[in-house]
Amino acid sequence: MRIGTADANKDDFKLMTDQVYLDYNASAPLCSEAQQAMIAAMDITGNPSSVHASGRAARKIVDHARRTIADLLGGDPERVIFTSGGTEANNLALNGLEDVTVFTSGVEHPSVIEARSDAKRIPVDGDGVIDLTALEAMLKDASQKGEKVLVSVMLANNETGVIQPVAKVALLAREYGAKVHCDAVQALGRTTLDMGRLLVDMVSISAHKIGGPKGIGALAIAPGVMLVPQIRGGGQEKYRRGGTENVLGIAGFAAAAQRAETGMAKMTEIAAKRDRLETELASEAPELVIAGKGTERLVNTSCLILPGMPGETQVMALDLGGVAISSGSACSSGKVRESHVLKEMGLSDTGSAIRVSLGLETTDEDIDTFVRVWSRMRGNAARKKARHAA
Repeated sequence: MRIGTADANKDDFKLMTDQVYLDYNASAPLCSEAQQAMIAAMDITGNPSSVHASGRAARKIVDHARRTIADLLGGDPERVIFTSGGTEANNLALNGLEDVTVFTSGVEHPSVIEARSDAKRIPVDGDGVIDLTALEAMLKDASQKGEKVLVSVMLANNETGVIQPVAKVALLAREYGAKVHCDAVQALGRTTLDMGRLLVDMVSISAHKIGGPKGIGALAIAPGVMLVPQIRGGGQEKYRRGGTENVLGIAGFAAAAQRAETGMAKMTEIAAKRDRLETELASEAPELVIAGKGTERLVNTSCLILPGMPGETQVMALDLGGVAISSGSACSSGKVRESHVLKEMGLSDTGSAIRVSLGLETTDEDIDTFVRVWSRMRGNAARKKARHAA
């Protein structure tokens, strides 16, 4: 997909040259379905907590969205809590249960790791997959000490795409009376997501990863989960999260969720594009490392390590070549820094990683462009290195 980019230094935000957009794990372009739903919702003036006709119309939008998202997750509409995004949903899950010891891995999203700095770390293997044997030992020890435990494990990693065995984690947790939270922000719309099959107690999701608007997400909870609200000051969301609901965002979220469900049929096609990209790059650059390649990954994600070439340099070179990608997580206020995920996996040259992530709109021509620009970038770097060595 080609997108227009705006020059933020210009008052009129004139569109610059179109870019090939391969940064869907950071944010997917707003889909037309979500845009239309939001435009329609703009005509509704009322507050969804008001009892008059305009308020009831707003409430109808919220209730419809809640049902749509619950259906997508295999959950209960009454237990879908709208939040400002995945980060808030994760924070509510990790801090909303009282008197619990939290177990989580070192490859989680920063919004999980930083939400509970006191969490105990579950080891991962060289592909970034949870060590189930180590987890069981941790659960057994906590059980013997009489501790209540919350295990928080993401379904799919935002940097590598590696998929965790969440159902197996949940089975272990149940055996020892622990609850399980799953950050499924990256997995939504890209792999099967069903709370019943995963056996989890809480699931976090976000709209802008699936073509919805930014600033809206949700936490779905199972029966029996009682949360202490982290934002107080109103009875919204059944007293679980105070504040007037973001009706426009919620309308767009529901429309994007419906589109994501139908878009699952295209995942095989996206996988073929991603695999071709990796094959062509690896054939040209034998030194290239593909993080997590030895295990199951999201079909749209490639984490590529080109030893000796900083990820930030690659991002800038590709940007100048008309291709938008990321270096690691895109949730650090524009900062490019070494990946804690790759370090936890024991990989070297972690500062030389980039993330390429495809979406429903990605074309074969987009892949061709990326391969061409990346190859030129690598060739230029090699020639520069040779000149310096001469």
